[in-house]
Amino acid sequence: MRLRLPAERPTEPPTGYKIARPVLSQDGTRAGFTGVSLGSALPYGVLDDASCVYGRRHRSPARLCDCGFHCVHDRATAEALLSAAEHRAAVLLEVSVLGAYIRFERGFRYARQRVRTATVGPCACGATAVALAADDDWGRPGWRGLAPACAGCVRGRTSVSLAGFARLAGEGLRVVAGVGGAAPNAGLTADGELGVPELVAEAALLQARLDWFQTQLARLGERGAGGAERD
Repeated sequence: MRLRLPAERPTEPPTGYKIARPVLSQDGTRAGFTGVSLGSALPYGVLDDASCVYGRRHRSPARLCDCGFHCVHDRATAEALLSAAEHRAAVLLEVSVLGAYIRFERGFRYARQRVRTATVGPCACGATAVALAADDDWGRPGWRGLAPACAGCVRGRTSVSLAGFARLAGEGLRVVAGVGGAAPNAGLTADGELGVPELVAEAALLQARLDWFQTQLARLGERGAGGAERD
């Protein structure tokens, strides 16, 4: 005789927390996330359905498989994962657990999710991130891996501002800057418009890019002048 687990019928979708790596499509038109362990090979969108990472045809989450989206109940538990060296470029996600789910002591394994908020940690230098910039150390076919970057560290790297990432990801995603200095709540406003912190961040990013281009132009000018003198 098999015992059935009690069925839950919540009035609102449960909330969970997880960490993920932000990614940008090769053509720069789409943004999403990848998992940091089992699901790292399958980028997903803000609103998406889980599929079996082993290629099996059953629906996720299957009881006899470990497929499906995963999250924990407690925000602090998810934040603690970011202290591991291999996860420091990841972002913290607050998600709505949708569809069928299996509840565990510390979290859920579930069929469908909506990412509501992505909190971006500080740049590798410790300053507040204003953008997500290409991380040359990793990526996926057709997708660039991104990492938090401050205005000073963006330089000429392929990058997208936090508000720009939210726009590309769509589905009402809110992207905020976490600990590292100013603008702890930078992101899109409730009506989808840029607020003052977001505009400041955008301006800082544009200024950093302009400074980098001016430096490159100055170097080219110096090389040209040196060549003329040798002639």
